[in-house]
Parts: sequence; structure tokens; C-alpha cells
Amino acid sequence: MADKTKIEWSDATWQPITGCSVDSPGCAHCYAMKLAGGRLKHHPSRVGLTVDSKNGPVWNGEVRLNEQWLNQPIRWRRRRMIFVCAHSDLFHPSIPDDWIDTVFGIMWACLYGQDGEDGHIFQVLTKRSARMREYLSQDRREHWARAAVAYGGGIDPDGLWDQIMDFEGPHPRIWLGVSVEDQKRADERIVDLLETPAAVRWVSFEPLLGQVDATRIGGDQFGWGRVDALNGLRYIRANPTETGSEWETEPVTRLDWAVVGFESGQHARPGNVAWVRLLRDQCKEAGCKFLFKQHGEWISGKFDKRKGKMVCDPTPSHPKGRIFWTNPGQPKVHLWDEADHYWTNASALVGKAEAGRLLDGELHDGYPA
Repeated sequence: MADKTKIEWSDATWQPITGCSVDSPGCAHCYAMKLAGGRLKHHPSRVGLTVDSKNGPVWNGEVRLNEQWLNQPIRWRRRRMIFVCAHSDLFHPSIPDDWIDTVFGIMWACLYGQDGEDGHIFQVLTKRSARMREYLSQDRREHWARAAVAYGGGIDPDGLWDQIMDFEGPHPRIWLGVSVEDQKRADERIVDLLETPAAVRWVSFEPLLGQVDATRIGGDQFGWGRVDALNGLRYIRANPTETGSEWETEPVTRLDWAVVGFESGQHARPGNVAWVRLLRDQCKEAGCKFLFKQHGEWISGKFDKRKGKMVCDPTPSHPKGRIFWTNPGQPKVHLWDEADHYWTNASALVGKAEAGRLLDGELHDGYPA
């Protein structure tokens, strides 16, 4: 747990639960997993949560409730944006509902801050989107109220029960999100997110490992067509049995925030900046808030063979000597641009600090209102 964090989109992290398991390709280089099996392997909150493998420590599926940290947000007086369970997944299948009830109860206890001001903002991310949808589609206010009263907090601890039981709608400052690394995971998780009751819905496209079109979620695999998650539209074939039949639309909930970033760390996988530009442009057109977190360890663009340097934004001053000639998921061919004398589809390993956060010379730091 940290009252401060280097995560670009948050102020603090809160670890009421630790432990997880690998779910999809985005988990391969999980920093929390490596930390739990490395520097913190003997810490009471992490001991026994990983197993060693030839690729380093790996989550073993065990989870732990950290009683000593449960009331931390209540004791924080200054309002913060708090990343919840940064070293776990709140909706992991091994976590019982009563643990989730406790976490939500404490978040409800922080609905208001000092003198009736708005309380903390809680940022929740999950890869287990179906369970999140199922859990939050229930009325669990009594469970949350019981936990809130047990741990106190708020401007009126004696009134917490009524405060929660009488509140209509979702908590206004619990931002519910899913982590997505490619189109397959977007199709699976974003559909669940849009059907989850929430005041703010967001997606962390990190580590981005492939192109994601947020206006074409789901495809035809669900029978009802596709979803434009940014503009809040579901496309339905007027007559699914007829080839080429017209599409009709109906309104659905929409995303409020997109956070995008590539991978960092020792074994970071390179990406293609074109994937980020697509999401940036889609968000801008739809009015969805957009935050670009990082390029990670790599930058992508063209390689000028004559000058021996990358042509991209930002232009690296001291590449670490490794050029990756094709982007992930693309045919392993060298594409020669005859007109400009460049090799295209190139990525250079330059390090996170030099790659930075600028996208086409601009810092993108959008947040939901």
C-alpha cells in the first residue's frame, strides 16, 4: 500500500487484498506478481502467493485479506484518487463475496469527506468482468452498510447505515473498469462492463499488445451485432437471416474514460503507436476522456537505413542497440518505402524514460469529470 504512487492516473494504491492468478497474455509480465515473488516474498501480505518458474515468480491463485490495511482510506483525510487492489483482482474467483462486500462497504464509508465534501475516488480494475457484472447487478447495500458501520468513517458514522441504504444508484465515485490488451479481450470484457451498473466506466488498454477498435466490440459472435462502446450504440441486423440486410441501432451505455499504455520493464513487448492513435482519434470523436500513460520501453515508426536512426516521435537520442523489425502480430517481413528510403514497421528499444508519454508531441491527460 502507498499513500503516493508513480502510476500516472492515480494518487495512491490500496491493497485490502493481495494475490491473483494469470488470466490472459497481458498478465505475463505483471509487476505485482514479480514483486510478490521477489522483494516482498517474505512480507506477511505476500508470503506464499507465488511459485517459482523458469520465467520467474508466478501467481499461484491464493489470495489474502489484509485486515491491517482495510480502514486505510477512512484514515486518509485528504481526498485522493485510489487504485483499489493494485496487487490483486477484486473479482478474482478465489475471493469470497464477503471480502468484496467489505471493500465496497469501506468505499461507501468514504462517500463524503470532511465537512460534507466529496470523498475519495476509487479506481477499480478487473480482468474478471463477468463476475463484476454479476456481483454489481445485485442489491448488496445491506452487506455494504454492515461493513461501513463496522469500520466507521464518513462525516456521521452513526448515520452510515441509512446513508447507504437510502442511496439510489451506484456510488458516484467508484470508477469501475476492465483491463484490455487486445481485441479478443476487448470483445469479452467491455461488453460486460457496459452492462455493469456504474457511475463511471473505464478501460485500461495496458499493456496494449494489439490493435483494438473500440467502436466494433463483440463483432457478430453474440447474435445481436456489434457495440460502439465509445458512442454508446449497439448495431443490430434488421433481419439476421438475410445476407446484406440493413443495420439498426439502439442506445446502450458508453465508456467514460480510456487509459492507454504499452508495456515497461525488463521483458517489455514492443507495440505499434498506430494502435494508440486509433484509440485517441476514436475517443476524441466520441467525446470520451483519453489518457496516454506511456510508450514503455520501445518506440515505433520508421528506420532510416542510410542515417542509421529511427524516424518517429519521440526520436531517440541513444537507442540501446536493438531494432525490432516487425510489430507483434504482423508478418515478419521488411517493408521498404522506396519513395522515402525507410524501413517501416520498426521499433527501437530506448527505455521508458526516453520514450516518455508524449504522443505526436502532445501530452494526453484526460480524466472523467
